[in-house]
Amino acid sequence: MNILKKIKKISTENGDRIAIKSDDSCLSYGQLDAYSDKLAAWIYRNYGDTKTPVIVYGHKNPYMIVCFLACVKAGKAYCPQDISIPDTRVEATVECVEPEVIFQVEGDITLDNENVINLDKIKEIIEKEEETAKVENWVKPDDTYYIIFTSGSTGKPKGVQITFDCLNNYLDWSVTLCGEVKENEIFNFGNQAPFSFDLSVMDLYTCLALGGTLHTLTKKMQEDYNVMFNHFEEANLNVWVSTPSFADMCLADKKFCSTMMPNLKVFLFCGEVLTTSTTKKLQERFPDVKIINTYGPTESTVAVSDVLITPELLEETMAKGKSLPVGHEKKGTWLEIHDEQGNSLPEGEQGEIIIIGDTVSTGYFKRDDLTEKAFFTCEREEKMYRGYHTGDAGYKIGGQLYYNGRIDLQVKLNGYRIEVEDIENNMLRLPQISHAVVLPNMKEGKVRSLTAFVTGNLDGKTPSEFGREVKKQLKEILPVYMIPKKVKYVEEIPMNINGKADRKYLGGLL
Repeated sequence: MNILKKIKKISTENGDRIAIKSDDSCLSYGQLDAYSDKLAAWIYRNYGDTKTPVIVYGHKNPYMIVCFLACVKAGKAYCPQDISIPDTRVEATVECVEPEVIFQVEGDITLDNENVINLDKIKEIIEKEEETAKVENWVKPDDTYYIIFTSGSTGKPKGVQITFDCLNNYLDWSVTLCGEVKENEIFNFGNQAPFSFDLSVMDLYTCLALGGTLHTLTKKMQEDYNVMFNHFEEANLNVWVSTPSFADMCLADKKFCSTMMPNLKVFLFCGEVLTTSTTKKLQERFPDVKIINTYGPTESTVAVSDVLITPELLEETMAKGKSLPVGHEKKGTWLEIHDEQGNSLPEGEQGEIIIIGDTVSTGYFKRDDLTEKAFFTCEREEKMYRGYHTGDAGYKIGGQLYYNGRIDLQVKLNGYRIEVEDIENNMLRLPQISHAVVLPNMKEGKVRSLTAFVTGNLDGKTPSEFGREVKKQLKEILPVYMIPKKVKYVEEIPMNINGKADRKYLGGLL
């Protein structure tokens, strides 16, 4: 059964059950299904002849989910954009998508589109609409369900297209990670990531597929530890979904323990490296809670592998001084390690991680050039599947995958995938900078921060003043998580024998 049918079934059988709760507002399954049906009917009547995606802009308001479901019930993909994304980046995405309509649920951004529908208008449409969505108008299995824009090396984000089939195949697996759900049991899920970040798919749709309640953690809540911890306690969380870095932040306070969340059953981690030190602290604070490490890029629908990190596995890993495994692939997926010539490597040898399977994206929105480089099709078990070159380094032992960082210049920081060339290209937009090289600062195999080495015109400023000014200007064009922690002024950028910036030499200066 696909996710839209599951939501409708829960709406019919348990319509009063709370589906989404954010701050003081919430929506039941009955409201979520009925409201999205009505909004979908309006979308289809006004814009139903095309497959043009719809931009949905906002933060954690429950009506964001109403808009998501309405779009796909009208046969259109949605593209989520969060208020934390700089206006210039949102505008670039709007320019790329060229949407016929934009739902602006929250935020004060002024978007260049004559059909921007705000929350009051959305509610008015739902209240007045007499028709409801028709099942035959829903997105089809091979249609794009959502488009998540990620960091691109050109300085502009690129849109990853995920089909309805990809999402449903992913959910068949993700619901099993939460453990057994007893009859009439309602799981409370925590939502940390913004809906523009694909990690949110893990909590949002897995929660809805299980008939649970999603408790969203707003940006404002995350700015105050006391408010945030009270939220965790009141939500009575059963399933925790976040990046390891977010858990690290919470672990800095000793109150973050099983006393705060006595009914927590599982930690689900994705988006970056889960270190042994983080895991050790979690096992000490939450001795009865399962810790599951997963792996997968946006291009393969959130994640494709999982492993339960037991105390025994942690102890063995620490004794060997290794990094934690990211697990075995889910059903319908093949994880292979290839060399530079595309040959499969034997166990224990490191190469590029290749993902083949039923959750691999159809490619990048309006970027056939990038799609052809990263995606391919091949046969497995007498059936054709899509494949993806991850650019991640890794190896397998005993069928279990180990992630060893990026082959190219892409890094993971606080769960966000960042191409350092994206930052570098945007830094070159600043008139005082002539050259920029961004490097990751590593600790325990994990990116802790970014440092930028730059040349340019100091214009009478000290290097420290110059660096502070650059960081201030970058806030206007880049998300906060992409801004280097340090900006170091240098007289010149050293070059290697290939005439490229000598990143290895600069790395020694970190």
